[in-house]
Amino acid sequence: MHNSKYFTMKKCNLLIVGLMFTSSVFFAQSREAGTIEIIPFIGYSSSNIAGDYTEDFDARSAFNFGAIGDYYFNERWSFRSGLAYNSMGASFYGADLKLDYLNIPLNANWHFGGTRKWNLNFGLTPGFLMNAEVEGEDFKDYIESFQLALSFGIGYKIEISDAFSILVDYQALAGMTNINSEGSDTNLNYGSSFNAGAVFAF
Repeated sequence: MHNSKYFTMKKCNLLIVGLMFTSSVFFAQSREAGTIEIIPFIGYSSSNIAGDYTEDFDARSAFNFGAIGDYYFNERWSFRSGLAYNSMGASFYGADLKLDYLNIPLNANWHFGGTRKWNLNFGLTPGFLMNAEVEGEDFKDYIESFQLALSFGIGYKIEISDAFSILVDYQALAGMTNINSEGSDTNLNYGSSFNAGAVFAF
């Protein structure tokens, strides 16, 4: 009889500890207003060019990297910005048109789900051309030095502690401005990337 009561109490204690642990895991990612997250990241991207005479263009794959910051207004909304080095362009007739941009995303970021570990971001991203080449030949004279793109993405944070997480996300860019600086053709960059980043909360 006494052993039965002991084991029942032990099970209750284990259940309470388990619930406390589960609650701390599920709700630790809710951020207060004024919280800042810094997220260095690296990713793998695929890009292409839409518009005039692009029927024979194929996607170009490359790596991208950068650092993003999130400033929280409340537990659901934050402002996402930073610096990202994105490789865009396309492949055509066996050659790669490499267009490298320094992008500055200006995105609203909505944190959703019961644990606030999911996020959906959207906004505009100005980009500044850093390099343009075809098979090692400089191509910058033919490409506009600035582009504006729609940007959007979705991500999930894997919590390690309240101050550190790992972010896995998908981001996409859709160019809104013509990249050609010569002639009357209209061409737009577009692309997407899968990224992994380290999230540091302050």
